[in-house]
Amino acid sequence: MGRGRVQLKRIENKINRQVTFSKRRVGLLKKAHEISVLCDAEVALIVFSAKGKLFEYSTDSGMEKILERYERYSYSERRLLANNDHESPENWPLECIQLKAKIELLQRNHRHYMGEDLNSLSLKDLQQLEQQLDTALKRIRSTKNQLMYESISELQRKEKAIQEQNHMLAKEIKEKEKTMAQQAQWGQQNHEPISTSFLLPQPLPCLNIGGAYHVEAPEVRRNELELTLEPIYSWHLGCFAA
Repeated sequence: MGRGRVQLKRIENKINRQVTFSKRRVGLLKKAHEISVLCDAEVALIVFSAKGKLFEYSTDSGMEKILERYERYSYSERRLLANNDHESPENWPLECIQLKAKIELLQRNHRHYMGEDLNSLSLKDLQQLEQQLDTALKRIRSTKNQLMYESISELQRKEKAIQEQNHMLAKEIKEKEKTMAQQAQWGQQNHEPISTSFLLPQPLPCLNIGGAYHVEAPEVRRNELELTLEPIYSWHLGCFAA
């Protein structure tokens, strides 16, 4: 006997309803993934549970880009229909009202992102806003960490280059100091003072009867010479006196 058709109506049992939701949710996400892969389609799926929990699936392009594309497409379609239905200038105030409403919506969302005017939001809206902010913070932190990592890598590379340059300069300085020390040593060896002892007058040797040579002081020899010549000077002086 074949299985009968399941009647579509709300499941009254809370536990059975939760189990069915979990099973159908997994199957729905799987089907969305399959159609995106098989047909190369951009898919965005958003599901809220009865408790307000968000479940979503999107292709590689991202949920935000798909939703922005949907909004642009919907706005273009509505505008095209409005132009076809209201071509006369008398209907321009209607378009102006729509633009004002859209601007007001954007301003309200901006205030919500800044943490202002939150009393008008429900629990589901607050949870959705929290998840959007968490996603934005993750992207911001990821970009910041990437930039910090690149900056640190660049600083490390510059530090390594500076250390190598300092090492080369220190090596060159040591080689120059060594060369200057060798040149100074060679200069001292080539310019030593010449000994002048051989230029001094040497005393003449004196012959002694005993057979031994000795050196007489010049002062003693001068006195002896004066004693020898004194009688001769006296004799000549006597002759002149006579």
